[in-house]
Formats: sequence, structure tokens, C-alpha cells
Amino acid sequence: MRPLAGLGLLLTVLLFGGAMMTNGPKANRQYIYGKLNEKVNVYVKMYKSSPFLACLDESLSQEEIIDPFFLWIGPDGRNLKGQNYVNVTETGKLRINTFRKSMSGPYSCTLSYKRMKDNLQEEKEAFKTYKFMLFAYRDPDYIFQVSARFSTQACNTLEDDQYLEELKKVIEDLIFSLHCELTDEFLKCHVIKVPKHGLQNVLFTSFKVNPFAPGWETVCRNLTIDCGDETNSRILQARDRIEEFFLKQTYAQKKEFNLVPPINYVEKSLQISHDDKCRPGFGKDEFTHAECLDCCVVCGPGTYNSNNDVHCRVCSSIQIKYYGATAC
Repeated sequence: MRPLAGLGLLLTVLLFGGAMMTNGPKANRQYIYGKLNEKVNVYVKMYKSSPFLACLDESLSQEEIIDPFFLWIGPDGRNLKGQNYVNVTETGKLRINTFRKSMSGPYSCTLSYKRMKDNLQEEKEAFKTYKFMLFAYRDPDYIFQVSARFSTQACNTLEDDQYLEELKKVIEDLIFSLHCELTDEFLKCHVIKVPKHGLQNVLFTSFKVNPFAPGWETVCRNLTIDCGDETNSRILQARDRIEEFFLKQTYAQKKEFNLVPPINYVEKSLQISHDDKCRPGFGKDEFTHAECLDCCVVCGPGTYNSNNDVHCRVCSSIQIKYYGATAC
């Protein structure tokens, strides 16, 4: 067997050669007006507060309103004033605190006020109703697909597999503290004709990185009420560490070593793409929720998501009347 010359030393230099960069979704508008004869869709991140919903349309907000009275009704048909999970201001604005998927659904507000004629002696009662549809959402869970190429002196299955195992071990060490793991490792060797460089033997490698290594739930629960932001923060850090690792490979091969190892990274061949997943009870829908394309929105009545699929499915066997179903 050919020795994997330089790989151990190269990986050691890369593993301890420098600090890693980190990266750290979208802010809701803080003030949303109603619209006459039209429902307004509002997307609220799980466990966050909703923006303030105004019991006014933009046009009426610019006028004087005499003796206004505001009545907010929730999805269950009850008056929201006095509920401990909402804040209703004296000017009729509603905010819902610590939003959960069960709070999704239709909200309406009726504004009653007086209209007076110029002589101020005649007044008439006026009413306007505004409807909002509130949806809980999560950011998708990011799972990264990583692929890279390595040049090799010859396609040799045993040595190629050994190289992949060593490479996998080093990357696992890089991301171990982030409770991320590698899955779906793949390696295949091909002979490629490269313009002006003849034939070359190239290893094609790929693997997935996800933030759900054993123990991730315990870590999350110790830090936050919702693991969504925490898991995505960790997987983004893992991505950055892997990018840094391959950049250091390029530098080390050019600057640090006089000998060229028999297997070495092909510069700029690294590709990282993300594969979004939604938590149970949530899914993506580019038609129904075009205003929140990157969101995993709570599954509506009649639909469900039982695992980490991207989309909610229609349940035909039973009638689901609530939001966020995880089973049919």
C-alpha cells in the first residue's frame, strides 16, 4: 500500500493552524395596518412577540377619530382584551406575546366611532372591521451538502477509502464541539481528461453536515426555549470551520510543503449547498405563503408534517381542525 505521505502532517497543521470564523433571520415589521375587505397575512416567529396589529387602515390613521372603541376577537371567537398573553393598547393596537403554533389563525378587530357633521350637532355611529391571518413560523433547519475534489496518483479503492476515513475524522474533530455530525459520506475515483493537462485521476467526495449529533437536544434546552436558532447557529459555525479547513489546505499545499502528497485537494473545488428541513408540524408552501418563502410555516387545518419533511401533507383519512398537526 502506498503511504499517505504528508496527509497526517498536513491535517495536523490545518487543524491547529488558526482561529475559525463564525456567522450568525428576518425581522418582522413592528407595525401592521388592516385593510378593508381584505385579510392581511402576518407571520410570527415561534416564541417571539408579534408585531403590533393596528385596528385601522392607513387612510383612516391619518384622520381624527371621535370616541373610538376597539374590539379584538381571537381564533377561538373570544374577546382578547384582558387575556394574559396579549397586549392591547388604548389606541387599539394588538400584540401577542410568546407566539406558539396553536395561536395561529384568524384575528379580527371591529372599530366603532362617531362621525359628526360640520354643525357638530348631528352624529352617526360608524363601524369598520379588519381581518388578519396570523401564522407561526420557524426558520428551516439547515443541513449542508459538502463536496470537494482531490487529485490522486492512481485510482486505488483501498487507499481512497483510507484517505476518506482520515479526512472524515479530522472534519468530525473540527465540528465535534458544535454537536454537529457527518452523514452520507461518498467517494468515487474517476479519470478525467483536462484541457491542456491530459488525463488526471480525481477523487470526488461528498458528505452532509447536520446539527443533530447525539446530545444536541440537551445543549439546546440548557440555552433557549426553542432550539431552532441555536441549531442553525451551530451548523453555520460548522460550515465556516469546514470552509476554513479547505482554504488552509490550499495554503499549506502551496506554502508549507516542498513535497506534494499523493492525494491532495483540488483548489476551488469545494462546494457547499444547504438542504432545508422543516420541523414536525411546519412546512414550506411557495403558493400559500409566498410572502414568507424561506419560512417553515405552521401546517394549516387539514394538513400535517410528521417528521422533517419540507412540505406539509394533506390528511385525507381524518379531519384536522387545528394548526401544526404532526400526525394524520
